[in-house]
Amino acid sequence: MTQRRNFLKQMMFAGVGGATLLKTGRLSAAIDAAESAEAAQFPPMSYRKLGKTGFNASRLVYGCGAALSRNRADRVLGLAYEHGVNVYDVGTSSYYNNAQRNLAQFATAHRKDIFLITKDFLSADARTVPNLEESKRIASDWEAKLDTCLRDLSQDNVDAYYIMAANNPRLINNDEIFNAFARAKQAGKVNHLGFSSHENASACLRAAIDSNQYSLATLAMTPAGWYDWEKKTTLKDTKPLIDLQPELQAARDNGIGLVAMKAGRMLAPRMWGGRGNHDAFDAHYSERLLAANLSAFQRSYAYVLENGFDVVNADIQNFHILAENFTAAATSAQYV
Repeated sequence: MTQRRNFLKQMMFAGVGGATLLKTGRLSAAIDAAESAEAAQFPPMSYRKLGKTGFNASRLVYGCGAALSRNRADRVLGLAYEHGVNVYDVGTSSYYNNAQRNLAQFATAHRKDIFLITKDFLSADARTVPNLEESKRIASDWEAKLDTCLRDLSQDNVDAYYIMAANNPRLINNDEIFNAFARAKQAGKVNHLGFSSHENASACLRAAIDSNQYSLATLAMTPAGWYDWEKKTTLKDTKPLIDLQPELQAARDNGIGLVAMKAGRMLAPRMWGGRGNHDAFDAHYSERLLAANLSAFQRSYAYVLENGFDVVNADIQNFHILAENFTAAATSAQYV
């Protein structure tokens, strides 16, 4: 089935793209026409209310950080938007280079219709036990970074501002962070508080629940359990995702919208020319999911979406990755 589907796509690409190439003489126009024709075949996007934000979010979040770090991608962003993707996640220029600036024009054009997330780091680490003065400094610095993000995005406001790569529960549940966020919200710069976490994510999520301050959490999660950012595999002694449901449900009960990230990272090759471990999660899948006409990446996204997460954040480097991720997010309920 996969080979037949790919063959049909190639035929459509050749037909539509070939006609456009003959008409315009431009290869870029032919590729644009062929990709637009393929996007017209996308299934309808599915949606989920994103925690206490109340926003009816597409189950695919367009991860713009790495994808836009070097170049704009307005055409692919536009195709995603036209077919129902309405959440766009980016972050600080100190990590993602020009991503925010490269998103700015698209974000401005569609600002009323999209949920826009940006994020920046706290100037502290997991070993920090901050006193009051240190907490004020850390929070003030993070608050000031929001202004830089807004300037890069050419926006007055974002829907959510995250603590990026959070790993310290003491700072996740910290009054000075909350005071800084409240000032930014009062000034009209942001609506919701969130965090992303690749390390110590379980403890950070518990701290966020205890604080009752967060609307969103973006967590590194695979079908096999918590992802270990440092070792690029699952965290040692993690429970599989299916057994983490009580923890995730507690967050949802607190109004925290859950965003999965890194769901398929272990499947990707480590180096150019290498091959990822495409069967890394197969032991966790049902026969129905294994038999589905999906790639290994699509299975991982579908699985996390149907086992505790509201939406999945995917780094979308080009149209073909958009098409693959879009299909998985739109149709996940059919397979799990």
